[in-house]
Amino acid sequence: MEREWVVEESVTVGAGATAVYGAIADPRRMAEWSPEVFAVWVRGRAITPGTRFAGFNRIGWRVWFTTCQVTAAVPGEAFAFRVSSFGMPVALWGFRIENIADDPSAPRTRLTEYWEDLRRDGRGAAFVSLLGRLFTGVPADRRAAVNRDGMRATLDRIRTAIERG
Repeated sequence: MEREWVVEESVTVGAGATAVYGAIADPRRMAEWSPEVFAVWVRGRAITPGTRFAGFNRIGWRVWFTTCQVTAAVPGEAFAFRVSSFGMPVALWGFRIENIADDPSAPRTRLTEYWEDLRRDGRGAAFVSLLGRLFTGVPADRRAAVNRDGMRATLDRIRTAIERG
């Protein structure tokens, strides 16, 4: 099986794009949604393009952190960030938000989470892939499948929380 470099999953949320964006545009809330993230430390208060943060993650007994930088923060449309480890690119994570309601009195939004592996070629790609396996226990050729499962859980948690209010 060929390695997957890009993964995305979507869910329909019974709420407007503004409410969906409000839930996903603060990385500190990712610990509520993600099965891997257990804490996030954000540098500063405002979340805008350029904001840096650290994500603290775990799978089983394995714990690691990554450094991240917000690349897109467009209310009601998109939120994304780049992940690096030891100064080398690892991945791009993000959310796309799309209003799909036919009736304004019944808001519906498609929320898509995506991931792109940036460890393809170039300086240190093999080294960062090796570190990823050591810290997470997930070999590079399985990372896409693990992320797909995590995205499904994350999106379901976000949808449930937003729809419950």
